[in-house]
Amino acid sequence: MSAANIASTPTLPPVTAQTVEIGGGDLSQELVETGEKLALSLWQTIYQPWTLYQLGIVIALYLVCLAISKQLEPPLENWVRGLKLNSGFLRVLAALLRRVEWILFVPACYLAWVWADSVTYPWNTFILRSAYLLAAAWLVINVASRVIRSRPISRTIAMIAWIIVALSLTGYLAATQSALDAVAFSAGEVRISLLVVMKAVALLVILVWLASNTGNYAETRIRRMTDLTPSLQVLMGKLIKIFLVIMAIVVSLNSVGIDLTAFAVFSGAIGVGLGFGLQKVVSNFISGVIILLDKSIKPGDTIQLDQTFGWVRELRSRFVSVVTRDGREFLIPNEDFITEKVINWSYTDNLVRLDVDFGVSYDSNPHQVSELSIEAINALDRVSSVKKPVCWMTEFGDSSLNFKARFWISDPQNGLTNIRGLVMLALWDAFKENDIGIPFPHREIIMRTPVEVSQPPTED
Repeated sequence: MSAANIASTPTLPPVTAQTVEIGGGDLSQELVETGEKLALSLWQTIYQPWTLYQLGIVIALYLVCLAISKQLEPPLENWVRGLKLNSGFLRVLAALLRRVEWILFVPACYLAWVWADSVTYPWNTFILRSAYLLAAAWLVINVASRVIRSRPISRTIAMIAWIIVALSLTGYLAATQSALDAVAFSAGEVRISLLVVMKAVALLVILVWLASNTGNYAETRIRRMTDLTPSLQVLMGKLIKIFLVIMAIVVSLNSVGIDLTAFAVFSGAIGVGLGFGLQKVVSNFISGVIILLDKSIKPGDTIQLDQTFGWVRELRSRFVSVVTRDGREFLIPNEDFITEKVINWSYTDNLVRLDVDFGVSYDSNPHQVSELSIEAINALDRVSSVKKPVCWMTEFGDSSLNFKARFWISDPQNGLTNIRGLVMLALWDAFKENDIGIPFPHREIIMRTPVEVSQPPTED
């Protein structure tokens, strides 16, 4: 910068201690005079050429960014609509899409501030710097309030952002950081201060959120790979999510200067504490991994555990989601599938054999009953044609000829009781058409002595 430029650079009128000092005398008069001096100082500051230049630059930059955003928003909206992302990323993109002018305005103000700071004194760039910081804070707060559904958390983020901006504009940010860094303790060779903890927590929250949403997106993409088995899809999705979360924790701690190797001494004690305190959680997690590796249960299987019968909707790290026929969803711990007896109706394949017992009267032809039963069962849609139904006579009962009909279905997830009911109705219709009776218990009373029945006289 040349000497001529330095000489012609306008300077702010200093506000000295005498300018704002309130001494003795009439207090109201001194307050008025102090207010007039402060107003005059503020007016002189605003009237400086560089101040007017900065205001003009800020207004011009915003108008240009607004015009550009009007042209960018329609194609960007069409592009976002075509993306197949999880809900977390879509909320962020939707929040950013409505604030394109501010996304352009923040870096524009920053570049203008850097340029102005290189050609003049730092105090001549106060307006550009303030516009950049305020616009960036407003953008972060506005996007966070749209993405984070919890109002207390979003308000906390807004308060922290405004405090940082206020400290930066007033010049107290460095002093505040030094004060927070002074509150520290040492753990071996590691020095942990309050400032480091705050930075680590903030960075950890952001990175874990990104890792979780990235893992969900990867899990969704893996589930669309039809060449992978359902168990392998779930296992790969869980491993990716765990890896991303661990990397987020490691990166966040290393980014704030915490050396993880120094915590190797405490790893044994921490592992023992977690082993006792989180015994059930770890057991369910390991059981879930075992289930995925041995493929004993996979999404879509029809299972029965104690009195719970339904189909597996989802395998999670801690539990298995089982949906019953009546719409109830049971969250069964993974450990129960390792230690308890589980019936998997579709472990090898989906073919399931069902039995229906019935009886007919002794007047019926058992050969005809068997043929009619097989024909009636074959006519049902849900009965599998891969394995033919059979009907066997099993017993000469006290009052009936007893039969057992056996048939196969390939969709046990659609229910077992309902198909048994349909088979019974089909047998009833077939027997009714062919005059085959189904016996039922009845009683006959035989009187050994004559019984006289008389009607009591009626009164006229």
